[in-house]
Amino acid sequence: MTHAPHTETHFTATATVRDIVIGMADGLTVPFALAAGLSGAVTSSALVVTAGLAEIAAGSIAMGLGGYLAGRTEAEHYAAERVREFRETEHIPEREAEEVYEIFRGYGLQKEQIVPLVETLRADPSRWVDFMMRFELGLEAPDPARVRISAWTIALAYVAGGIIPLLPYMLVHDVQTALWWSAAVTPVALFLFGYVKSRFTGVPPWRGGFQTVMVGGLAAAAAFGIARLIG
Repeated sequence: MTHAPHTETHFTATATVRDIVIGMADGLTVPFALAAGLSGAVTSSALVVTAGLAEIAAGSIAMGLGGYLAGRTEAEHYAAERVREFRETEHIPEREAEEVYEIFRGYGLQKEQIVPLVETLRADPSRWVDFMMRFELGLEAPDPARVRISAWTIALAYVAGGIIPLLPYMLVHDVQTALWWSAAVTPVALFLFGYVKSRFTGVPPWRGGFQTVMVGGLAAAAAFGIARLIG
């Protein structure tokens, strides 16, 4: 009797999805709130579009730089911790070896099973440090290219999200009509965004869609209220 080969499928683009979520969620809410707030103060859709595009440009640059700096900080932190681990395995190897013992004990291994594993690690300082970084500190080696990719992903997702609530103002001259269209389109975009995102992350899509609408809607409503209050 033949069995079909077992194939495991795991979603591995968590960092990319996180960056898209960060950029798209803010892009959908902040420009909407700005445009909605301006709608009560101006009568020209062109002014709303100009201000909205300026905000999208500034917001995407700021968030992209934020993502870049966050990635650089993570890489620098990993490098500093790796240097420290090398220093500790060189100067206090017995203490580091005992930490390895404790890690393996946590997985239920016995001493006679642990000893050869520890000796194998100690024979290769680089692999020993890699093991300590992963299992003692819980740190994964960052991808050097990931920093730039993260920055661009966040920035472009912000632009894509920001254009959606601003689009009615580009197509409709009456500000109040454009506001109503923007208020109708933005929740739909939030729902679709949450639905698609959930399909990738394993969350029930309908629940993910409604959660995104609720969270994004509350954020947009709060920003809109503040903009109207100030205006």
